[in-house]
Amino acid sequence: MINCDVIIVGAGPYGLSVAHHLRTVKGLDVRVFGEPMSFWEQNMPVGMFLRSNWTATQIADLEGRLTLEAFQKATGRRFSLPVPLDDFVQYGLWYQRQAVPDVDRRSVVRVEADSSGFLVHLADGQVWGAQRVVIAAGIASFARRPPEFDHLPPELATHSSVHRDFSRFAGKKVLVVGGGQSALESGALLHEAGADVEVVTRASKINWLQGFLSKALHHRMGKFVRSLLYAPTDVGPAGISQLLARPDLVRRLPRTLQDKLRRRATRPAGARWLVTRLKDVPMCLRCTVDSVSVVGEQVQIQLSNGALRLVDHVLLGTGYKIDVSKYSFLAPGLLGAIRRSNGFPILKEGLETSVPRLHILGAPAAWSFGPLMQFVSGSRYASGALFRSVTGRDPDPLQTT
Repeated sequence: MINCDVIIVGAGPYGLSVAHHLRTVKGLDVRVFGEPMSFWEQNMPVGMFLRSNWTATQIADLEGRLTLEAFQKATGRRFSLPVPLDDFVQYGLWYQRQAVPDVDRRSVVRVEADSSGFLVHLADGQVWGAQRVVIAAGIASFARRPPEFDHLPPELATHSSVHRDFSRFAGKKVLVVGGGQSALESGALLHEAGADVEVVTRASKINWLQGFLSKALHHRMGKFVRSLLYAPTDVGPAGISQLLARPDLVRRLPRTLQDKLRRRATRPAGARWLVTRLKDVPMCLRCTVDSVSVVGEQVQIQLSNGALRLVDHVLLGTGYKIDVSKYSFLAPGLLGAIRRSNGFPILKEGLETSVPRLHILGAPAAWSFGPLMQFVSGSRYASGALFRSVTGRDPDPLQTT
């Protein structure tokens, strides 16, 4: 068995950022396991754009030298807002090469507690011991598939997260279920790939981000108003954005208010630049799926408005439901020791679970620290908070390993 101080499970934006911060601590042996940027590269479709603004698309780094601007200068790639997915993936891989070049790409299959800390088992059978474990494993395990579609094989119904390329649906009839960014952008990409698409959503209307009022605030009322109402983290509407950018304050609010703010900031919505791309895609509003049946090689959908749809495929843009029990690598005993609420871990300062020195970052931290944790821009707070938990001090941008 090989021992180290800290093991980070996951090499996405949160895992890479935390590793970069902790490696400034002299003498601290930090190891990262996982395929860098794998969820972004494998579970999101070609042609997608990121919805966040420029500052919120940066992966946190200490010295400000691993920015999108630095990436463009170093690589010669040129892009602007909205940031294309593939450019963001390449930025993340460049960040990894600069900050954490020795990421171990082996997968973690089991994490369990032992008398001296934790045992981390890898897919090839090797076992590592660590005093502290940081889970930054993303949301791939949490894809939400409504139960009415459980009996359908993947040939007939899939979650949007399993597709990298929609070209195979050219000439097919596809029903997209959902009214958020994932469903709407998938609808646009399917339409552009030559599919016959319809979007079905229970919402009474589509919420489009950056409407007339916010556009005026952003572009017509000057930088002062923009900075006053909107935090650089770009999570939440005017005013609320500044509150959500301060997770230490959010976690001290009454639980009912925290939940209300989280729902308001993450309600299903689409980026306004999708409007023209969806103008020829029919949408059934206030519609739910009453029943699903297989007819030959197709799917028959009975909608709540009485309409029937016979389609070749159902694409579920139904988002994600956090439940850390879906992290299959957590040993039952360790999972049972983690205090939870509706699937979310209940976290203390430093994003630490009820198991000492076990931390969980990213979207699962949203119940305790607010919806900022569901976005790349939350990597700055999470990295700083974890650094303070480990060292008892704030990170120093001038300190190097």
